[in-house]
Amino acid sequence: MQRRDFLVGLAAASATASSAFGRGPFQRTGPPRLSIGLAAYSLREYFGFSRGRRQEVPQGSQEIDMLDFLDYCVAQNFDAAELTSYFFPPACDQAYLLSLRHAAFLRGVAISGTAIGNNFTVGRGQRLDDEVAAAKQWIDRAAVLGAPHVRFFAGTAKDLNEDTNRLDEAIAALSQCAAHAATQGVFIGVENHGNLTAANMLEIMRRVDSPWIGINLDTGNFHSETPYADLAACAPYAVNVQVKASMKTPAGKIYPADLPRIGDILKDSGYQGYVILEYEDESPYENIPKFHEQLRTALGV
Repeated sequence: MQRRDFLVGLAAASATASSAFGRGPFQRTGPPRLSIGLAAYSLREYFGFSRGRRQEVPQGSQEIDMLDFLDYCVAQNFDAAELTSYFFPPACDQAYLLSLRHAAFLRGVAISGTAIGNNFTVGRGQRLDDEVAAAKQWIDRAAVLGAPHVRFFAGTAKDLNEDTNRLDEAIAALSQCAAHAATQGVFIGVENHGNLTAANMLEIMRRVDSPWIGINLDTGNFHSETPYADLAACAPYAVNVQVKASMKTPAGKIYPADLPRIGDILKDSGYQGYVILEYEDESPYENIPKFHEQLRTALGV
């Protein structure tokens, strides 16, 4: 991204800050419609590649790739698969992306989206330019893959606490990416990641004036005293939902997620779309099938 483009985006975001707060949630018609999928991150230890590098899988375990992951989704009767970009091989060209699209279609598994690990609160400069350029590249790759959604990170609360201008810069970067995503027909889902609060997420949604951006609502990422209220506040802006088996208190204590309560929040919000299991606890091969069944029961699908 050229520096001039970034400054134009920042100026546009600042100019529209007062009016863009009028943007409301997505308007949907009809009852909630939910499809359950699995995120490749759930099996993160077993992929042969992680973030562009070879990784050793646990001793005695079988190394997998994205085709194996799609087969696992079929075997476990998931409706969809999130093909997390971290686990693609370094030579991720168009032919590879099209091969995954072809394989998923023949298996009857919808590609719900992909996910990247960007950070837009690193501060103005070359690093932010590079982050935005890489994010746009993954929007293009998602379009080739046939993925309707890319999970983005806005940044971190730590960065925002160090410099209050970082949120404006992140919003300008997201605005540029949303404009590009609109040309590819790909949704951006900004995840409540990096200890961002519900208030942070809602401000981002109201200030990025694009119908192609929403929240990638991760049920395990609000480490607050009122996580379910936070989820309920953000659910009307969701374009994708990721459900975790566990949640965490502000002090870091882990406790089981209340799946029926999460299901009620999604239904009450009128959400329609993918609900992706992102399993981060121990023994994934043993526990994913159990948690999958519990999630279907909680959602009534």
